[in-house]
Amino acid sequence: MKVISIANHKGGVGKTNTAINLAAGLAHFSRKVLLIDMDPQGNTSRGYGIDTSLVDKSIMEVLMDEYKIKESIQPTVVKNLDIIPSKLIVSNLEETPEKKFYLLKKALNKVANIYDYVIIDCPPSLGVLTINSLTASNSIIIPVQCQYFALNAVTQILANIANVKSKYNPDLSIEGVVLTMYDPASELDNEIANEIRTIFKEKTYSSRIPRTNSIPESNIRGIPVTMWRPSGKASTAYLSLAKEVIDAEYNN
Repeated sequence: MKVISIANHKGGVGKTNTAINLAAGLAHFSRKVLLIDMDPQGNTSRGYGIDTSLVDKSIMEVLMDEYKIKESIQPTVVKNLDIIPSKLIVSNLEETPEKKFYLLKKALNKVANIYDYVIIDCPPSLGVLTINSLTASNSIIIPVQCQYFALNAVTQILANIANVKSKYNPDLSIEGVVLTMYDPASELDNEIANEIRTIFKEKTYSSRIPRTNSIPESNIRGIPVTMWRPSGKASTAYLSLAKEVIDAEYNN
């Protein structure tokens, strides 16, 4: 089982949509996938049609040991893909006086023989929930929006990765960097893409996620874009990204 966190501390970079649709893409290629919504906003959960106000067995209850992890797993509309939803009270864990950063890692040990991949949508901040995610992960995928301030956000996430590596998870690595909201006709977008590739080299995915209305449309319908517009540009890009992630397993 490989555990991958989707993380970037800058909001609006396509982090949640990357988690939603990468998970669906991996499942499309017959991998058994568990998607975990660690963000208290619950957007990944809603992206799969889950009303977070009605959730009683969320990732919060798993981390607080009120429910076992297998009790909190729900099937999704996508074959081979399950989810553990979030809800707003997950944020209460941030207030616990004793910060326990290995809770998720411990819980995932119980399902290690069930899934090929675990994809975690992290909150856009370095709190106890994100540290739990990174401590439990083998690697991180960093979505980077093609805009002027993108590199500042990358610098911050790299510093936080180094911090988690030094304190909690020495084996944590960067799985890759994916460019989101990309317009191939934009000179600025191509400039940012070139800068990212200069920094991360082979860690920069060839797949680039386009800016398209089909992604928010799929969010509203509670299904991944790979189901809403299966032959569209966004679906093609996310399936290509999933294939790159899978291929990396065989090349390492």
